[in-house]
Amino acid sequence: MEGQVEHKTVAANGINMHFVEIGQGPIVLFIHGFPECWYSWRHQMSFMAKQGYRAVAPDLRGYGDTTGAPNDDPNKFTTLDIVGDLVELLNNIAPQEEKVFVVGHDWGAVVSWALCLYRPDKVKAFVCLSVAFNPRNPVKKPLETLRKVYGDDYYVVRFQEPGVIEGEFEELGIKNVVKKFLTYRTPGPLYLKKGKPFEDASSTDELPCWLSDEDIDFYANKYQQIGFTGALNYYRSIDRNWEVTAAWTGAKIQVPVKFIVGDLDITYNAPGAKDYLHKGGFKKLVPLLEDVVVLQGVGHFIHQEKPKEINEHIYNYISKISSSKNHSNICAIL
Repeated sequence: MEGQVEHKTVAANGINMHFVEIGQGPIVLFIHGFPECWYSWRHQMSFMAKQGYRAVAPDLRGYGDTTGAPNDDPNKFTTLDIVGDLVELLNNIAPQEEKVFVVGHDWGAVVSWALCLYRPDKVKAFVCLSVAFNPRNPVKKPLETLRKVYGDDYYVVRFQEPGVIEGEFEELGIKNVVKKFLTYRTPGPLYLKKGKPFEDASSTDELPCWLSDEDIDFYANKYQQIGFTGALNYYRSIDRNWEVTAAWTGAKIQVPVKFIVGDLDITYNAPGAKDYLHKGGFKKLVPLLEDVVVLQGVGHFIHQEKPKEINEHIYNYISKISSSKNHSNICAIL
């Protein structure tokens, strides 16, 4: 895969955004999460390129080979900032394409929801993996709420103080940290005890069949070069993000969506998540939601763990959307 993709960099919204691409045709924009980079989409990109699409996967600001992000200022990592990066990326690499297909996972899903919310005119359809749309609560700040529900050892809370968790990760070993995250499969919340991260986490020393030592090395080498601060700033900006997005309180997602999650994913097993997804709450906020797919026996890193199934879901949904739009265009001409 590495030898097949093209690596490029464009100036976008004040940063130098690195991205990889492969194939020709309509763009499918793949947006990664934590603790990953463009490489997490290796299976999907090659597959979609073979189906006649131009697969594009950037390293988000603070990640991988994207440079120029103000890592010393977490307030510059709100979804408004990240969506601005992506819109500029698209304007640079595909000015002729009014809209693109979007696929996002983890923080990439959060960013993709924001892209759909702020700029629905840029999105043909969205395939969301793992993280459902979380509407803004006008009276509850996110960090305070998470601390009350889960306590101070909850991983999002532990990520807040700059430098502290980075030091603990350094002591544990970057490669080991990446492996611990990617192999974590407990359906419940992730707790990282102060000074002893992952001591009680049920990750494993044995790599699953879907993850190789070379894969771990790829991620670890990137974090070895740039550190974790940029990636952690997404968590450190959640309250600032809440502050600057008040204008979208109560807004709905007005683009076509397909949602896929694993039944062992921590997001699917969060309090109230299953009722929200299956009893109408999610559909009310995402009226063009087509389907909620739950893959059995699958954890959080669903697109790496079950690439064949995810590839088929992405392709079938995008093909369906493309066909319906083509039919509409033909009817309009007639």
